[in-house]
Amino acid sequence: MMKNRIVLVTGASRGIGAATAKLLARHGAAVAVNYFQSEPAARAVVDEIRRADGKAIAVKADVRDPAQASAMVAEVERSLGPVDTLVVNASIHFPIRPFVDYSWADFEAKLTGELGAAFHCCKAVVPGMIARKAGCIVAISSGLSRHPGAGFCAHSTAKSGLDAFVRALALELGPQGIRVNAVAPGLTETDATAGLPAAAKEGSVRGTPLRRLGQPEDVAGAVLMVASEHGKFLSGIYVPVSGGALMP
Repeated sequence: MMKNRIVLVTGASRGIGAATAKLLARHGAAVAVNYFQSEPAARAVVDEIRRADGKAIAVKADVRDPAQASAMVAEVERSLGPVDTLVVNASIHFPIRPFVDYSWADFEAKLTGELGAAFHCCKAVVPGMIARKAGCIVAISSGLSRHPGAGFCAHSTAKSGLDAFVRALALELGPQGIRVNAVAPGLTETDATAGLPAAAKEGSVRGTPLRRLGQPEDVAGAVLMVASEHGKFLSGIYVPVSGGALMP
């Protein structure tokens, strides 16, 4: 489904990013596994892909920095070829606390980090996609962008901004043959959610028609669906991966 595709997945050393990199590689893509601090984990993902006869490299960059994002894309293109698929997945840390206890500095860091990472990576890959009249961008959003939860004001706001960015790019870049979509996980079992109280996870399961939490592979499957040629007429859409908990 992804044969001869060159894919860059940001924040791909673990969790949803790692599962996505491995699944797209299994379907024939050459994959660049971006990381910022977790080099051993990123190299483990690359090694697993290569052991299965796939093609992958690890590339370091803080994607909040435009110079590093640009250098990352240049390195990927030297090693693998022109990037035709970008998965914007890098996680930007944020504190979980009520709005009344939030500082502007923490709120601003989440917003500018989330949107800056998407903006800089897209700026680095889109010119080449325009030149080739083809391209695919998938942004990992969140169900919290549509249905916020207590303590997640910064995350909800940042992800809803990401959703708007996706729609704007889908409109502007569609005439150039570039598709842009958002995949929005519900509560998914990853390192990032490991610290959530058991009661919160149990409550999420009870509120999910499929009666379980999401797995990274569930989200990766949705990315594959919209990124592959089978999704070639999908653009500007928001795909909830929540077991039916979110039905927009």
